Amino acid sequence: MTPIKTAPYGSWKSPITSTLIVTDAINIEWPAQVALDAKDVYWVETRPTENGRTVIVRWSPDGTVVDVTPPTFNARTTVHEYGGGAFGVEDGTVYFSNFVDQRLYRQDPGGMPKPITPEADLRYADGIIDRRRRRIICVCEDHTKGGHEAANSLVGIRRDGVGSGQTLVSGNDFYASPRISPDGSRLAWLTWNHPDMPWDSSELWVGDITGAGAIGHEQRVAGGANESVCEPKWAPDGTLYFISDRTGWWNLYRWKAGRVDALCKMEAEFGVPHWSFGISTYGFTSAGRIICTYTRDGTSYLASLDTSTRQIKTIDIPYTSIVFLQATPCGAVLIAGSPREAMALARLSQETGKTEVLRRSTEVAIDSGYLSMPRAIEFPTEHGLTAHAFFYAPVNRDFVATRGERPPLLVISHGGPTGATSSEFNLRI
Repeated sequence: MTPIKTAPYGSWKSPITSTLIVTDAINIEWPAQVALDAKDVYWVETRPTENGRTVIVRWSPDGTVVDVTPPTFNARTTVHEYGGGAFGVEDGTVYFSNFVDQRLYRQDPGGMPKPITPEADLRYADGIIDRRRRRIICVCEDHTKGGHEAANSLVGIRRDGVGSGQTLVSGNDFYASPRISPDGSRLAWLTWNHPDMPWDSSELWVGDITGAGAIGHEQRVAGGANESVCEPKWAPDGTLYFISDRTGWWNLYRWKAGRVDALCKMEAEFGVPHWSFGISTYGFTSAGRIICTYTRDGTSYLASLDTSTRQIKTIDIPYTSIVFLQATPCGAVLIAGSPREAMALARLSQETGKTEVLRRSTEVAIDSGYLSMPRAIEFPTEHGLTAHAFFYAPVNRDFVATRGERPPLLVISHGGPTGATSSEFNLRI
């Protein structure tokens, strides 16, 4: 065993070098998206070694992991510039937006992608598959009319690529999260207008889908001035769930029989700012059970919520930062990490409650003797407010400082009021 040496702070030798920091890794957390198709798991990963190309990847229960997107395609949309929500899948057929031309493509199992939207300055995102009408309902950003800003709408695109698409909802500045009820009779969506950002004020609407596929009998369910609504989702029994910050915290609610009820009032965040499409922090394993994640004091927790009793129970997992969660009756998956483990795509077993890693963002492993564990702290700041931070004390199993010496303090600020630092494994820190 290497003897411990005494040396000044800043001079300790560490296996964490600049070369190690830039070693081969993939990005699976921004913009994160995972889809479950039967027992297969699909996700997107951005690869620096392929000039930043975003690839759709599939994991199957036999353990095989294969690229779905051919090398000449880049599954990325630029709607609202930040993108996200670039693909959907049904019975092995994948629909995705291609970065170069922003057209929607259909890729059947074993085949090459074929465009299903016209060559025009149009962008598509956040699609949901309408099985009954054999189409995709998605956000469309129209840049063909010129002017200062593109026009947003919700459109229906035939899956065979015939026709130019049907405009379903329009008139507001922004749209997101079109979601079809299980029986195919209703559509829910989010919308907001300038000068609001979606985390300031947004609205949740529901409309009936007519025999011709249009939207009628529209009604606002939640949201408005100074209320942010996000992540509308239909439960298997046809109840509409969503997240609202009407109490000052993003908590879970449901809309049933024309009434809105809170499921679990907590001083915790069940939602995140809508910077990109395809965000997901909860899902249903059944009509009576929600698997969700919430954040408190900078730490993410995984939980099971009973929709009848409204009782929430924390699920013990080895992760402290969860950026994505998807759940269906077939199972649940999440993208998560911890101070000791880089972000990974993991599957949650309903039988054992344990997690199985399907994909890691990096295979780099560091001896814990060289890793500083973050400690949540708070301190007073201007105007009587409280600031929050993670504190990393100097750690190195081979060195100690001279008695009484104090280390230098490096302060790193996250970017912007809607950003947040997490406790995940970060070699740069």
